[in-house]
Amino acid sequence: MKAPVFDFTRALSVADAVALLADTARFTKPLAGGQSLGPMLNLRVAFPEHLIGVRQIESLRQAFIDPANGDLVLGAAVPHAQIEDGLIPDVTQGLLAHVAANIAYRAVRNRGTVGGSLAHADPAADWVNTMPLLGARMVAVGLAGEREIDARTFMTGPFTTALDEHELLVAVRVPALGKNARWGYVKFCRKPGEFAEAVGGVLIDRARGIGRLVMGATDGAPIVLEESAERVRAASSDSAVAAHWTDARLSAAIDAAGIGHDPYSAQLHLTMARRAIAVALA
Repeated sequence: MKAPVFDFTRALSVADAVALLADTARFTKPLAGGQSLGPMLNLRVAFPEHLIGVRQIESLRQAFIDPANGDLVLGAAVPHAQIEDGLIPDVTQGLLAHVAANIAYRAVRNRGTVGGSLAHADPAADWVNTMPLLGARMVAVGLAGEREIDARTFMTGPFTTALDEHELLVAVRVPALGKNARWGYVKFCRKPGEFAEAVGGVLIDRARGIGRLVMGATDGAPIVLEESAERVRAASSDSAVAAHWTDARLSAAIDAAGIGHDPYSAQLHLTMARRAIAVALA
């Protein structure tokens, strides 16, 4: 349980971190809370030669409401616990706080960061399933400058993201939900604190034309089923939006994701999706 030998440099700014990540002579990785990378180092399943400490970069630790559009700009180094404790502005009618409070254990939530979890991209992690549900956008900075990546395309596979090799995830832009938005987020774990075996998430915001369902903890990127804005706005009720997510449609999506070969896993994902719908409509 000893990490392999590596060099460590504490970055002083985002520009400093990006410059250090651009070092092609060594395998370099950023390090924030270390709740994912730390165990991987100790178990000798990751062998970076150079770690760049980014946790102390002030801009990555900030969270604020963008006055231009009302988005929550969530710094990548914000720890889960700050969201759980209500120290971050809430634009999601409590969804972010609910998700944060059920991540692993309090000790992990104190150190683990939003950006670290997203960049690690474990299919069973909560933020990689929550951000597509919210329609969030990832903000990445590299040598070519800043760009935004839709959360629904950010995770490309297990432990794989759309980040370029030398880009740093610096923030997440979370759109504000309407005051009448309804959501449900449930997951199945063998015991509290474990990674989920199945995740179900539902967001219905008819005022903004959003009807979205996410099934996560799959073998890869989360499954996202999204209704058209026209269909959502034309629906007579939230129940009418949810009625489009029939068992047959959910099962077809599960089969398309390659989960259907395992009847237990397929049924578990279907059940979590149905429970998320029920919670959103309750």
